[in-house]
Amino acid sequence: MAPALPPGPDRPPGAVSAPSPDPTGAVSAPSPDPTGAVSAPFPDPSDAVSVPSPEIAVVIPMRNEGPNVLPLVEEIARALAGTRYEIVCVNDGSDDDTGDRLAEAARRFPVRALRHRRACGQSAGVVTGVAAARAPWIATLDGDGQNDPADIPALWARARAEAAQGPDILVAGHRVKRQDSGIKKVSSRIANAVRARLLGDATPDTGCGLKVFPRALFLQLPRFDHMHRYLPALVLRHGGRVVSEPVNHRPRVRGKSNYGTLDRLAVSISDMLGVIWLQRRWKRPQVEDQS
Repeated sequence: MAPALPPGPDRPPGAVSAPSPDPTGAVSAPSPDPTGAVSAPFPDPSDAVSVPSPEIAVVIPMRNEGPNVLPLVEEIARALAGTRYEIVCVNDGSDDDTGDRLAEAARRFPVRALRHRRACGQSAGVVTGVAAARAPWIATLDGDGQNDPADIPALWARARAEAAQGPDILVAGHRVKRQDSGIKKVSSRIANAVRARLLGDATPDTGCGLKVFPRALFLQLPRFDHMHRYLPALVLRHGGRVVSEPVNHRPRVRGKSNYGTLDRLAVSISDMLGVIWLQRRWKRPQVEDQS
């Protein structure tokens, strides 16, 4: 409000001064934002549509798994019916029709498809998927269809029950009756025994792709190639807990494996030594609040 002027011979009491006009007759415009941004009116909250966040995200790294995409996504949808979920599929540089099949799945289901321009490995696919997920809980599956999505609800229920004792919990699937070749079963059994002895991960089947854990926990773990095979040891190193749950395992009926037994053996030795180094080089602090 303009200030009142003192009474005078030509001004009645209570008169108010008017703004001084620009002598040029120009009308002053608002000062522009130096950044060039244009301010928009605040949106009306009533116009916003509230979309509930997913409760769990199923993360699936895939490489050349085109024939498995739709059958696997359909199974996940049936297993998680009535649940707010999302499926994050990471196409790890595939050169088959995986990308096309993922696009088709995204039109029918809550699928988010991401792609690595070049193959970076299964662990990189898991890292990319977890980082992109919006849900607080993560379930991981292999893209070959051998893990049964029907097991996800049981593992998730176990994880939520265990979280009452502390939020840093990993529930690992245990393939009691593996549907693989004889040499694959034997090599896996030996690898699990060696890992359990050297790393103390207390997990009978750390190589099972079916796992459930909090997203926040995973994002605090160290990252490296093939880390997905050492998640139990990494969670224990972080101060979390690991439990195992029996799960179904099925033979591969579509596509072919992207790596062989000797390939796994060649990298597992150096990876295991690296995890041992990580365990020995970290001292977990016991924090006390003194405020």
